[in-house]
Amino acid sequence: MYVQMGCPAQLSQPVISQLFRYRHDVFVKMLGWDLDTPHDIEIDEFDHAETRYVIVKDEENEIVGCARLLPTTAPYLLESVFPELLNGCEVPKSNEIWEISRFTNISPSSPKVKGSIGKNGQINEVTFSKLLQHAIECAKDQGAKRLISVSPIGIERLLRKAGVKAYRAGPPKVINGHAILACWIDID
Repeated sequence: MYVQMGCPAQLSQPVISQLFRYRHDVFVKMLGWDLDTPHDIEIDEFDHAETRYVIVKDEENEIVGCARLLPTTAPYLLESVFPELLNGCEVPKSNEIWEISRFTNISPSSPKVKGSIGKNGQINEVTFSKLLQHAIECAKDQGAKRLISVSPIGIERLLRKAGVKAYRAGPPKVINGHAILACWIDID
């Protein structure tokens, strides 16, 4: 397993294309998110020059995990799409706060998962922790002291089990049939 991190200019076009196909497989095909995406790729307005990606690949060069990091000084998912998850609190805008989104370590397209999915299709907590550590390192390198996440409610438990200080920014809400929440992650 190896990790690639960087903004689009630091990653090759084939890697970026592979990432967007992987995200489509996970979020659209497997999880059934109703996203307006081009055929077989998942990309949105938050994938831009300032976005940082953390990509985990297996020995066969297949992506088995990813995270997207966005500065809250530019438009980001929570601010633009899900501000109601903050329960009336002000939307973060700071160089020290970055959003983490599109965070997963599931590989639905191949039986070569190599431990990414545990029994009953659940995320392997060890792999999850490693991906999270790399995402935190990447965010710290950009000056982040905290992360804010828009996540399914189950991620909260995984963050805590990974030893991360995580707490809700507001109560969960059911949106498009999925229970999601905004979650603060202290990384300083």
